[in-house]
Amino acid sequence: MNEIIYILTNEAMPGYVKIGKTNNNLEQRVRELSASTSIPLPFTVFYACTVKDAHFVEHQLHDAFDDNRVNPKREFFNVAPERVVAALKLAEIENITPQKDIVESKEDQDALNDARKIRDRFNFEMVKIPVGAELYFSRDENIKAKVIDTHGANSIEFNGKKTSLSQSAQKILGYKYGVAGTDYWMYDGETLDERRRSFESGK
Repeated sequence: MNEIIYILTNEAMPGYVKIGKTNNNLEQRVRELSASTSIPLPFTVFYACTVKDAHFVEHQLHDAFDDNRVNPKREFFNVAPERVVAALKLAEIENITPQKDIVESKEDQDALNDARKIRDRFNFEMVKIPVGAELYFSRDENIKAKVIDTHGANSIEFNGKKTSLSQSAQKILGYKYGVAGTDYWMYDGETLDERRRSFESGK
């Protein structure tokens, strides 16, 4: 029987991902983790897939990203989620990432949407990406976009149309919920979120 590996993110903990496994229902597991009143926002399933041996795959992922582990007793890592996805795809049988948020209430959904809007405020100029620069999508380097505005709207041109990082990423992924486009669009070998964090830390 195939088992599930999941990569979770939480808008209240930007920069961190939780890598875990479940033999049962993915939605039920996410609801259990999000139910805690000690976290302000529910978890989002960034990626999930079935594998043959979840225990082995989870161990391998934890080992691969051990240098990024926040606490040796917890499953949280300070790493761009797309880096983990790239490694997980080596063991993937089927992508089962939910196409919608798993939330308990309208209040949870509204809070999640508001947090995403705040994080999506990205400035190309701040990370020294010029107008005309080419971006590519993390899961398919053949999918490309061009920067057409570096301040204010921070717009890109995708498929001949002016759009935003988040709207274009959501369309490519086919998700019914909003996503942070900076997690998926890449420039010069790193996601835009990685680049922003690097500039913010002064590295």
